[in-house]
Amino acid sequence: MNTGEFHITLDDKGRLLVPARIRSQIRGNSLVVTRGIDRCLWLFSPDEWDSFSSRLLSASSPFSRRGRLMQRRIVAPAQEIELDKSGRLNIPKSLQESADLAGDTTLLVMERYMEIWDANAYRTYEAESEAELQEAAEELGGLVSFSEE
Repeated sequence: MNTGEFHITLDDKGRLLVPARIRSQIRGNSLVVTRGIDRCLWLFSPDEWDSFSSRLLSASSPFSRRGRLMQRRIVAPAQEIELDKSGRLNIPKSLQESADLAGDTTLLVMERYMEIWDANAYRTYEAESEAELQEAAEELGGLVSFSEE
């Protein structure tokens, strides 16, 4: 998958139309959707999900309170969903509710996975995290540089 930010609508039946540019990059016709961090949903290709969830399960123990929390909040609610013939994803109701999705949404595509946000919640997140973004940029300043041509 490439990258991008898209503003799309969750219809009354809980379906999101995946932009054609992104659909063309999805191998097969299914994705795995689960709860993400920050009250959004994460979408993975099935292969990427298998790799991600295996690493998460290997790094966390059911005997650890935090391990159980991560497994219950991220791995357990994961569901494979299919793109319909029109290029829509039907988001399960329980996951819609966990991310407060209704109407306007923001789809963020970040090469290996995607996030689905309620549009208002994402705008609030951006505003509230601006100072932290500036700090993170400062920290990365010494690590990331533009190549010289």
